[in-house]
Amino acid sequence: MNNLFIDTDVIIDFLADRKPFSREAAVIFSLAEQGIINLYASSLTFSNLYYVLCKFENKNKVIEKLERLSELFKILNVDEKIIKRSLKSKMPDFEASIQYHCAQAFKHIDLIITRNIKDFKDVGISVMTPGDFLKIAGSL
Repeated sequence: MNNLFIDTDVIIDFLADRKPFSREAAVIFSLAEQGIINLYASSLTFSNLYYVLCKFENKNKVIEKLERLSELFKILNVDEKIIKRSLKSKMPDFEASIQYHCAQAFKHIDLIITRNIKDFKDVGISVMTPGDFLKIAGSL
């Protein structure tokens, strides 16, 4: 389980320091910095992060954070096929559907990390919370 697709909520936890969730996200990002795991996110994630974080910080600080974050992640494209699959999906949350189909299209993702497990029910990739992943990885 080295290739982790990180859902937007986990990244917001880290960047906005949302307690108590930011600690687990920070540990996951630290594992990536050490080269122990590989992190992936969709291009949609970066757009969503910009939108959310600009509500709390100025544009320049948000861009700076996103630039640093982009060094930790391989950013996967959201293309026409992913959008069309997501529109036809039975998943209850459209944004989660886009994230899932983006991760699925890459083929190398071992696990989706999210706090919104319910949004990823019955998908073809294992899904865990950050805390559950860290317990299994032995990093807590």
